[in-house]
Amino acid sequence: MAELGGDLERGAGYSMRGLQGRIIDGVGRQIIGGDYSPGDLLPKEAELTEQFGVSRTSVREGMRVLAAKGLVDIRQKIGTRVRQPENWNVFDSDILRWHSDVGRGDEIMRNLVEVRQIMEPAAARLAAGRASMDDLRRMDDALADMVANSTNREGYAHADVEFHLAVYAASHNVLLRQFGSVVADFMYASFTVQQATAADDDVFSEDAETHAAVFRAINGSNGEKAAEAMLHVVLDGKNALIRALSEQRDGVAAP
Repeated sequence: MAELGGDLERGAGYSMRGLQGRIIDGVGRQIIGGDYSPGDLLPKEAELTEQFGVSRTSVREGMRVLAAKGLVDIRQKIGTRVRQPENWNVFDSDILRWHSDVGRGDEIMRNLVEVRQIMEPAAARLAAGRASMDDLRRMDDALADMVANSTNREGYAHADVEFHLAVYAASHNVLLRQFGSVVADFMYASFTVQQATAADDDVFSEDAETHAAVFRAINGSNGEKAAEAMLHVVLDGKNALIRALSEQRDGVAAP
């Protein structure tokens, strides 16, 4: 998944470097991918040390990190058991990435856009009453980048994400800002998929204009209009995502 700059602050993820990272990444993928079902006991330490070529200490530390992510429950004299999915920290950046890595990214993208329908209009409404000059400048710059990249799909997707992160930041609500930062990579992946069905550059010009409507409402301190305009943006994206995923599933090549 592409790395983004700007407001991306990994609050929930852990480093994947080193032997400990080998355990975290390997077992995490296996759990998300369904190799182990909820309630299953993971293999014993000795088996995991052999499977991943690491020490028992690395296994123990890796299990502690997976427990912090809500994936497993560690019990002395019983073992390490996979927890139910409702206990997983689904906004953890590693867990989001593992869903994509094991082929479950479409499911997460659909869920994400539904959450965005709730969160982003609220963020836009707050931003209309709280945005500073720096916040407005950041949104305006992102819009300019969207227009400048209307023929560059990758560049357009990056600018699109930056605009949404700017709105989250302008809400001056730490939880909304953190939500945007955690899911930024998946927003980028979602936007890239949405744009796959665009037949010409006019689609990007129209999309940029819907974002500009959000900016104008925020700049005019009109909270209700900002929320309405942002909901329109998210719903347009949702329809484009559903269409693109359907075409991918049916094997229709994107232009």
